[in-house]
Amino acid sequence: MVDKPVEMLPTAREETTVLLDGGGEPTAIERTLAAVLAGVVRTEQVPVDGHFFNDLGADSLVMAHFCARVRKRADLPSVSMKDVYRHPTIRSLATALVDAPPVPRAEPAAATPAAEPVPPPAQSPPSRRQYVLCGALQLLAFLGYVYLLALGTARGYEWISAGSGALDVYLRSVLFGGVVFLALCVLPVLAKWTLVGRWKPHHIPVWSLAYVRFWIVKTLVRSDPMVLFSGSPLYLFYLRALGAKVGRGAVVLSRNVPVCTDLLTIGDGTVIRKDSFFSCYRAHAGLIQPGPVTLGRNVLVSEATVLDIGTSLGDGAQLGHASSLHRGQAVPEGEHWHGSPAQRTDVDYQVVGQLRCGAVRRATHSVVQLLLALVVYVPLAVGGAAALLVEVPQLSTALEPGPAVFSDGTFYLEALAMSFVLVFGAVPAGLLVLTAVPRLLSLAITPGRTYRLYSFHFEVHRTITLLTNWKFLKRLFGDSSAIVHYLRGLGYDLSRVQQTGSNFGTEMKHETPYLSSVGRGTMIADGLSMMNADFSSTAFRVSHVSIGPRNFLGNRIAYPTRGRTGDNCLLATKVMVPVDGEVREGVGLLGSPSFEIPRSVLRDSTFDRLKGRTELRRGLAAKNRHNVGTMAWYLLTRWVYVFALTLLVTFAAELYGPLGVAGIMLADILAVLFTIAYFVLVERVVTAVRPLRPLFCSIYTPDFWQHERYWKVPSETYLKMLNGTPFKNVVWRLLGVRLGRMVFDDGCFLTERAMAAIGDGCTLNLGSVVQCHSQEDGAFKSDRITIGSGCTLGVGAFVHYGVTVGDGAVLGPDSFLMKGEVVPQEAWWGGNPARPIRPDSEGEGRLAP
Repeated sequence: MVDKPVEMLPTAREETTVLLDGGGEPTAIERTLAAVLAGVVRTEQVPVDGHFFNDLGADSLVMAHFCARVRKRADLPSVSMKDVYRHPTIRSLATALVDAPPVPRAEPAAATPAAEPVPPPAQSPPSRRQYVLCGALQLLAFLGYVYLLALGTARGYEWISAGSGALDVYLRSVLFGGVVFLALCVLPVLAKWTLVGRWKPHHIPVWSLAYVRFWIVKTLVRSDPMVLFSGSPLYLFYLRALGAKVGRGAVVLSRNVPVCTDLLTIGDGTVIRKDSFFSCYRAHAGLIQPGPVTLGRNVLVSEATVLDIGTSLGDGAQLGHASSLHRGQAVPEGEHWHGSPAQRTDVDYQVVGQLRCGAVRRATHSVVQLLLALVVYVPLAVGGAAALLVEVPQLSTALEPGPAVFSDGTFYLEALAMSFVLVFGAVPAGLLVLTAVPRLLSLAITPGRTYRLYSFHFEVHRTITLLTNWKFLKRLFGDSSAIVHYLRGLGYDLSRVQQTGSNFGTEMKHETPYLSSVGRGTMIADGLSMMNADFSSTAFRVSHVSIGPRNFLGNRIAYPTRGRTGDNCLLATKVMVPVDGEVREGVGLLGSPSFEIPRSVLRDSTFDRLKGRTELRRGLAAKNRHNVGTMAWYLLTRWVYVFALTLLVTFAAELYGPLGVAGIMLADILAVLFTIAYFVLVERVVTAVRPLRPLFCSIYTPDFWQHERYWKVPSETYLKMLNGTPFKNVVWRLLGVRLGRMVFDDGCFLTERAMAAIGDGCTLNLGSVVQCHSQEDGAFKSDRITIGSGCTLGVGAFVHYGVTVGDGAVLGPDSFLMKGEVVPQEAWWGGNPARPIRPDSEGEGRLAP
């Protein structure tokens, strides 16, 4: 095993002795390109007709360094990774570069022009005083919110527990829960109209007083209980109350809630599918920039898309899955676009027709949903604890205020046993429920049949989706042999599966497991979304999704029902799976829209010897033993966490007598602080055993197994509550991130914290990912990522391992910056895969067509 990948970084002096062959006298540009490549691969012979991957044994990391060197030379045209894959020899690449026409600035498509914010005014960087004041005001707002929750909890508990009998407790829970639910739904709306009024296109400096108002509204809007009703007409009512212009019959399935809602227009009959971003603002270079997003009538925005500010789709337009519109792009009426950034296509992404679904059905569905919430779910959440205390004497005694509680050893044993049952008992109980109940419900759904929205069948489908996507068990079993058995129990077709111990990661989702199949020998990294269901504004249909044998799927892939890939394919990270043309087999696919690349390269075959029957059996057995230990660590850490929370609840009951509401408030704050401190400590303990470092190894080595433990045992969920605050920077540093001063993080995810370095004043947008690793078949690779000062990562941008981003550089929304890329200072990059783009006269990046 090699601890660190061989670095092919630029050197001060390139090799000059280059032997060229391949027929014909080489041109000047061919000689120069060959000399650059020879310096990268450290060889003296580079045939002009030699294939980069098949003949020279290069991989994407090596060729990324080649592109970086070429871009530094004034005598050569700029080269991107897409150019390298399309023209994989020196001769074909040189010909393409010579024949390429001058690249004009890309203009937005001719359609209804979208209003854009005025150019940002010149401003000085935020001071340390502003930064600290902003954090203090955010903390005060948080404390005020916690006080309101504590006050409601105290009054509600007193009133509910005073009920006589289970029926009286239930009725009080319904009444009080309804009041709480209404208050939580109305508060964000009132805060928005009080603190902001109507959103307008302008610029808000981060860490300013105006930003504090923005943050309060954003946090409340996204934590509103109405978000749970995404896909329902109730959710549209919530958006309208916030100022959005939403037409009749629209369907919004995404839970990524828009914030600057006055700038959002959704036409009649428009469908926005899940995991789409349309926030109507972005963070750029230390500024919050609200801007409009305009969708006409009967528009389709497919899954895993990003709509930047200043974008629009005309009536009847479509945007395919895994696509994005960059600022200023406007899709004309009736046209279909896909890709990142999107471009015109002939593919029709609307595969479900219309059925009759009128206002009465939508209203009835909303009323039923609301009644279920108020009569069933809210009383269980609000009055469940009080009912237990009233009806179960043992719990009442255990939590009875008084110093004797904490001095009684029996209490700790009972609390320990109770937390053990909650954590370890959730596994068999969850397996029993999830393998039985959804399977019975699925009998009501016929694959390929079109059903009305908001019907009985629609609710059955949504229930199946909700139950079978429980994250706890996926995280527990993922990255181990157990995940195969778990998914098969859910209903996946995994017949003749070849066990690798890493068939699936810890994060994946589906619409229904009963129409999902994966072929033999296929391995899937994290973030797969099986798009088993298709929607129109009035109907839906579930269909079979099949991934062929001997495939490898990277991260963040949305696989549609009509995916056109077959056997032995590599689907790279964030690839847009094609739904038209011939079935792709024996190739790799990269980018959005996707293009073909080699299925594998020489470097990835380094560990093929471990795939033999004997070696595989021995390596898999050892990996399984380590994975069992990792799962035990996962459950143990959750058990300790739940036990500690149980003590905090008791502590709150103890303090309620002398301190009243302040005691509950103090316990709530301690619970938040403990959650942060505990999981920081857990992560530090895991990495103390074997610190993270660059790796190039097999998945059947202890280094990789320890890395899997690092992914699974710690938790990152608590970080979401810190988005957009200075406190997240503090936690990042505690987790090992080499972080500069006053970084603005609106919701970035760092997979390997100790391997990332981020400079001063960077701006990290919602949904951006900095991932310091990659797994391809049986090989695991990881390396450090360095992001300079003043950089901006756009919404949904993805930065792969081994990348260096220069100071002041910008990565556009939904972009995929491939491994090993070197982004120069002040450069604008965008697209999937990302490549250099040219700023226009307003300083806004535009991609060439």
